[in-house]
Amino acid sequence: MWGAVGTPRLLPAAWLLALHAGLLAGVNITSPSALVRGTAGKAALLSVRYASASPDKPVVKWQLKRDKPVTVVQSIGTEIIGNLRPDYRDRIRVLENGSLLISPLQLADEGSYEVEVSITDDTFTGEKTINLTVDIPISKPQVLVASSTVLELSEFFTLNCSHENGTKPTYTWLKDGRPLNNDSRLLLSPDQKILTITRVLMADDDVYSCLVENPISQGRSAPVKLTVYPETIPRGTDHDRKTPLALYILKEQDTTAPQEDSSPPAGRSPGRGARRYHRSPAPARPPRSPPGSPARSRSAARLLRATGVPAIREQEEGSALEISA
Repeated sequence: MWGAVGTPRLLPAAWLLALHAGLLAGVNITSPSALVRGTAGKAALLSVRYASASPDKPVVKWQLKRDKPVTVVQSIGTEIIGNLRPDYRDRIRVLENGSLLISPLQLADEGSYEVEVSITDDTFTGEKTINLTVDIPISKPQVLVASSTVLELSEFFTLNCSHENGTKPTYTWLKDGRPLNNDSRLLLSPDQKILTITRVLMADDDVYSCLVENPISQGRSAPVKLTVYPETIPRGTDHDRKTPLALYILKEQDTTAPQEDSSPPAGRSPGRGARRYHRSPAPARPPRSPPGSPARSRSAARLLRATGVPAIREQEEGSALEISA
């Protein structure tokens, strides 16, 4: 009775022992990395290594996990069995250790790959999963602005981080080389590509740039300088003083040049008040026109105007100085 009862109790233990022995005889697969980041147009190696007590060649099967798994390749050792799908033709190799080499990569190759290795004498098949990402490198970004970078207080301003190439980009805005601090005035688009300053303050006067990254690369834009004025500055007033230009006044010479005189006037000794003029004799000039004559009116004044500086009109001797904006 004990033996009849004991036998069933020993069967599960024997089954577990047999199962354990089978596992030892099965295929063990390892991989140095469960994630491989690839670049479109280049090669990617999904590296695995298997161990088995059998000397026979392994049967290797790679599949791309989709809603319905897609068989990428099957091989005995390194020899491919059957025909490859058109999108994998001339791009697939199976290496001796069971690894899969894909070259050149396409964006459609991204996904989760599962490998199965089995050997005839082995009871169990080894399996391993490797994830592959495929990306295009980020090209040099640049900051685009819709208006002048010279701003006034309380203005609304937008910066756009633009780049031509790159997949899965993430954006970071930098101020003076450091990530922007949280500020309720700073609004970012959902993808953080566009930065909007809703109300410009003096603290916004600085250098800005954007950093773009993806799994395989990164790029940083050239800096853009924003200049903020403390108040609205109309043209022709404070603006001119902030951007001074050289101003030259041309005077009308109405009298002939003084003649050279080697001796001081009577009763005066040479000193600081005495001036000597060393000039060649001035050419004879026509007689002066009487006041109010047309000729005198035409030569009465000269006008000089420089960009951003009020024009200054100097009239004849004894007349008032006029400043016209």
